[in-house]
Amino acid sequence: MKKQKVLFIGGSLNQTTMMHKISKELPECEAYFTPYFATGPLWVMTKLKMLEFTIMGGTFKQKTLDYIKANNLKLDYEGKNDNYDLVFTCQDLIVPRNIKKFKTILVQEGMTDPPDWRYHVTRFLGLGRWSASTSMTGLSHMYDYFCVASEGFRQQFIERGVNPDKIRVTGIPNFDNFEELRNLEFEHKNYVLVATSDVRETTKYENRKAFLLNAKKIAGNKKIIVKLHPNEKVKKRTAEVKKYLPEALVYHGVSIDPMIANCDALVTRFSSTIFPALALGKDVYCNIDLNEIKRLLPIQNGGTSAKAIAEVARELLASTKPIVRVKEKNKYMEDLKLKIKYTLQQKLVRAK
Repeated sequence: MKKQKVLFIGGSLNQTTMMHKISKELPECEAYFTPYFATGPLWVMTKLKMLEFTIMGGTFKQKTLDYIKANNLKLDYEGKNDNYDLVFTCQDLIVPRNIKKFKTILVQEGMTDPPDWRYHVTRFLGLGRWSASTSMTGLSHMYDYFCVASEGFRQQFIERGVNPDKIRVTGIPNFDNFEELRNLEFEHKNYVLVATSDVRETTKYENRKAFLLNAKKIAGNKKIIVKLHPNEKVKKRTAEVKKYLPEALVYHGVSIDPMIANCDALVTRFSSTIFPALALGKDVYCNIDLNEIKRLLPIQNGGTSAKAIAEVARELLASTKPIVRVKEKNKYMEDLKLKIKYTLQQKLVRAK
């Protein structure tokens, strides 16, 4: 019997390793891998190296290609085989044209950005989802199922306009067994860990000076270790850290997990590192309400999320329903109209 073919679209190393774990739970399928990619004008921009700061280029793309090679995985660059029974992806901010005709499963990659002005402007004007970063995750509707980390995230995605019938709460690989991190060894103990972000590398604003000085205030007399985001410009950002925190140790290009396991506190903004830190009982200082973080915390199922996602895949592969790719109604605009109508009604009541 001919094996069904499945394409796994990677991205960051986190996304690519998640895809690999899921593929291992589908041994009956023929798995192919590719770095994240686009079609159309964005494809041209990647070829001109204008998007090297995204998961479609630069360090992210190279690390994914290196990982595919090192693990002897089958590479189908940009899905050019064009003959798949199923496609997996960790992000739908960009959905390449050549995969829209295939059954598709979207898998949550981790924390999503909170909605800001970009989110509202993007939805109001109908701009490309990538304009608002991961706050728009799930809103392409160009997939059959969306596997998410927890019931809390399910509610969050529904509130943002994702069809609840498409969401499956499976847990997500890399975030479903934080207990295994507890005994990881690291060369330092009892310090404050500062996890930076790549918001400036992705064209957004951050007051890094204020962030670092706040971390210094939180740390007090404790040692500070700064872990740079994988997408940051190492030399430039290290110099910046040393300017405001001259005694801090700066790490890059290594796993942050052992650092989280051995720190006393974590200082960050919107990073997914919040989840393991909180699960391991660390003090967490971030830009998100901790009650909200606890609500969103990925389910801990002993590392079996990939198996659960594989079952969703088998269900979809066995389905004979036709693939329909119709953009769903913009719930955001409906909600906005209702809010405007309600506000006007209240003003009329007060006027009377």
